[in-house]
Amino acid sequence: MKKLDLVLLVDDCKATNFVHRLLIDNYGFAKQVDEVGNGVEALDYLTERVEGGYRQPDLIFLDINMPKMNGWEFLDAYQLLPEEQKAGAVVVMLTTSLNPSDKEKADSWDTIKGFSSKPLDEQKLTDVLNLYFPECVAK
Repeated sequence: MKKLDLVLLVDDCKATNFVHRLLIDNYGFAKQVDEVGNGVEALDYLTERVEGGYRQPDLIFLDINMPKMNGWEFLDAYQLLPEEQKAGAVVVMLTTSLNPSDKEKADSWDTIKGFSSKPLDEQKLTDVLNLYFPECVAK
């Protein structure tokens, strides 16, 4: 089974990040999982040069409601990044929002490949992997 190099969790809730990291680690499809607490930290993470290049997550799980910069504001700024900083990451929104307009808004973004309620669970994770990274799913 192939592994993703990097998964980025963007959520202001430390407990949510802990649970999601545990699930991803237990599933075993990622070599590294990093987490940041809001959109500003996510942009800093993606635009900081590390060892001559940029961190390039294969998969980003993005919360909507966060302080400093929410998920929508992050996406606005993310769209403006150079391609080498975006790295073609698959972005999946995870939210507690029950607002149907959030789902409609997410569907209107080409960048967003998935939209799901929190918390992430094994079935939701399997669905994302089957769709975008089938080589990472245990047969």
